[in-house]
Amino acid sequence: MSDTPEQTSPSFEMVRTLGLVSVICGIIIVGVYQFTLPAVNANKKLALERQVFKVLPQAKSVVPYFATGSGIVPAAGQDLPPAGALVFYAVYDAADRLAGIAAEASSSGYADQVRILYAYDVDKQAITGIGVISMRETPGIGDKILTDQAFLQNFEALDVRLSADLQSLANAVKTVKHGTKTSPWQIDAIAGATVTSKAVGRGINESAQKLLPRLLPHLDQLRKPS
Repeated sequence: MSDTPEQTSPSFEMVRTLGLVSVICGIIIVGVYQFTLPAVNANKKLALERQVFKVLPQAKSVVPYFATGSGIVPAAGQDLPPAGALVFYAVYDAADRLAGIAAEASSSGYADQVRILYAYDVDKQAITGIGVISMRETPGIGDKILTDQAFLQNFEALDVRLSADLQSLANAVKTVKHGTKTSPWQIDAIAGATVTSKAVGRGINESAQKLLPRLLPHLDQLRKPS
């Protein structure tokens, strides 16, 4: 028998080294993510709050809520939303009166998700403004949803009334070809930016269809904030 120690093959050494490097990189990535997460979340919250004050200029205070199948509850103090809950924001003016509701909508655009915030007027039962939270649409084309005045006029009083049974919108919000709008629940698309225009309309329709039937039966609770 030979007393020579068994030698480790070069391929095994390579695999072991690569494995060690992968573990170290994984630990670094997780550490950086955990370290930067609070700052990222704070920036997201700030961006959203800016849009709330943009779409509801009379806002003086904003209270986040969760809308569930059984009612609405303040989001403050809750680490996680209830299962299936929808987030919305009750906005109050200087006299502590309910000035409106802000909610997020999102849908796939030309390049990525188009995330917007819309303002809902509880008396008019209409959307009265939008702001963009994030998007990566083509500069000079898709980003016209921020600057095209004719497009923005769609949201001065976009009809989102509920049906008689309060279970869905009376008329689905729909984006139509530029120049063909005939109803107050339609969105007149931007010529040349139809995909982004449709993303805005689709996102608003999906959000309003889910949120408003849960929200409207509990407006009195919002008008008397604790």
